[in-house]
Amino acid sequence: MSTALVWFRQDLRCSDNPAFALACNENETVIPLYIRDDDVMPIGGAQKWWLHHSLLSLQKTLAKMNLSLILHEGSALQIITTLVDELHIDKVYWNRCYEPLMIQRDTLIKQMLIDRGVHVMSSNGSLLNEPWTIKNQSGAFFKVFTPYWRHCLQHISMPEPATILHYPKGLTASAQCVTDWNLLPMSPNWAVSFEQHWQPGEDGAQKRLDDFINHHLTGYKESRNNPACDATSKLSPHLHFGEISPWQIWRALEQIKLNPAYDLPSTECFLSEIGWREFSYYLLYHFPDLPHLNYKSEFNAFPWKISDSALKAWQKGKTGYPIVDAGMRELWHTGFMHNRVRMIVASFLTKNLLIDWRQGASWFLDTLVDADLASNSAGWQWVAGSGADAAPYYRIFNPVLQGEKFDPEGLYIRRWVPELAHVLNKWIHKPWVATSSELGLSLGKDYPFPLVDHLEARKLALHHYQKIRKT
Repeated sequence: MSTALVWFRQDLRCSDNPAFALACNENETVIPLYIRDDDVMPIGGAQKWWLHHSLLSLQKTLAKMNLSLILHEGSALQIITTLVDELHIDKVYWNRCYEPLMIQRDTLIKQMLIDRGVHVMSSNGSLLNEPWTIKNQSGAFFKVFTPYWRHCLQHISMPEPATILHYPKGLTASAQCVTDWNLLPMSPNWAVSFEQHWQPGEDGAQKRLDDFINHHLTGYKESRNNPACDATSKLSPHLHFGEISPWQIWRALEQIKLNPAYDLPSTECFLSEIGWREFSYYLLYHFPDLPHLNYKSEFNAFPWKISDSALKAWQKGKTGYPIVDAGMRELWHTGFMHNRVRMIVASFLTKNLLIDWRQGASWFLDTLVDADLASNSAGWQWVAGSGADAAPYYRIFNPVLQGEKFDPEGLYIRRWVPELAHVLNKWIHKPWVATSSELGLSLGKDYPFPLVDHLEARKLALHHYQKIRKT
């Protein structure tokens, strides 16, 4: 009788899970396992909250199949070795991860298992395409998104859903409880409002997808840039934890195309966002130092500033620029930030405050519930100008103009910066222009003055950019 171990990682779902389905279909007994290995893949505070609830959700789903999720904390190599010996495991299944340290770890574990005579099967459970399969005409990897995504669309081949045809028996083994890991914040409980915004788990992911398709997909291309409008899918944290796969999303959108009234431009626009996630993993695979080193080496000479006070003001949403502060406060209260605003706050940190993009990336990893190492690193480098397919160095977001364009009535600002709730529209994006009597509050006391003058900061940033381009 064959006994299999299924190692859950960034694939916390049972439906359309290639590794899990294969293990169930090929074996009499299946042991689901999750390992918290902080030495290889530490997660931030916001994602600890999500992981706690996602694991509870997965446990409930597996329990309906009479399977018990085993939880362990520590070295994955040691834990799997011990379980293989103690439980007489014949086969081990997992879906691949693509972060550099996880690739190194998985390679070692796979070889160790093979040497012991254990069958190992790894599958693709989180990407549309394996990063090593997409190459340009010269056989090299793409460095620009548009030709990369065009190539993907031309060669895409949608697989059948991974379906469980045989339900195996479970096995009870000693394990930890998720509450033992103390993943939830306690004193203070800064995640108290998260439950108002999120439902971690496979069911929550499917509900989020259904809601987006039924209520927000039509008109998405136009409305997605308005942070006051609940127009985006908010599927990113579910994708990060693998509670839904990109193929599940893709198949759902293919069904939409059967409706002659469907919004083709919005559907294609949304799919391109899935494409950006793919491209980020693609870049990380081919440039493993993406989270730490400038993709463009000339940025190694950029004179980043070190200012703890400016960094903390940015983190707390007290820069004096309302659209920036609204974004940073939304992040703190919800573990999320609208994508347009992410670009604005990242540009402000790197091009107005001249603080190293790695400082911002680190803060996002700790505070975002959807912080992929790949997407986070690629996104910050794109905004900073140091990344692949990066915005031109001279593209520096003006936080006032961005606010006026994408939050014209200040609805987003008023929600997250309540001290400005009653400021007139003409002052809401630049309160320092008005007098105290016109504002109804005192700058420097009720709301901060701007940390920097945008136009002066822009000149300095351009000076530095032009200088490193000549070196």
